[in-house]
Amino acid sequence: MFNMRIRTDSAKFTKFLLNIWPPLFFSGIHITELSDDFRHMKVTLKDWASTRNVHGAQFGGSLFALTDASYSAMLNGMIGKRYYVWDKSAHIDFIKPGRGAVFIECHITDEMLHDIYEHTKNGEKYLPEMPVRIFDKQGETVAIAKRTLYIRLKPTFRPNPPTTEKEEANNGEANTSKSHTDNAAV
Repeated sequence: MFNMRIRTDSAKFTKFLLNIWPPLFFSGIHITELSDDFRHMKVTLKDWASTRNVHGAQFGGSLFALTDASYSAMLNGMIGKRYYVWDKSAHIDFIKPGRGAVFIECHITDEMLHDIYEHTKNGEKYLPEMPVRIFDKQGETVAIAKRTLYIRLKPTFRPNPPTTEKEEANNGEANTSKSHTDNAAV
């Protein structure tokens, strides 16, 4: 039904797709802002009975899911035609109970883009750590996540592109095997 491999250069359409994508939609996760240049994203976790734990605070898994599609979605919108951008691994530290709706704000700076281009210009993979703070409505930190991304030029954009289809198929796509905390990457 849903294929999130759809490429779009439109931030509005990307925001729309993410907001109707079942894993986010049914988890109470809503992208409230996505700038036209994909450099800023604000995402909210709604205060639903299904997102709370037995103590009435936001469930840790819901908080972790809130951090999931942020940086990879933003970078895919910015550089995804030439680059693979995957979540590779993640870690979260819970600071205090999150009561009510909570949110994250993510930003891509010129410096971040420069680092990506510098580390990948010869076809190497780059594994930057992206910190994500989760805030409650009072602006207090509820949790801090670190998301490690896998970023690499697609084979045809590398300095020495593969010459055969078999070579291209085995050269560079991140492995899609999934676990909650780690997507193995090449």
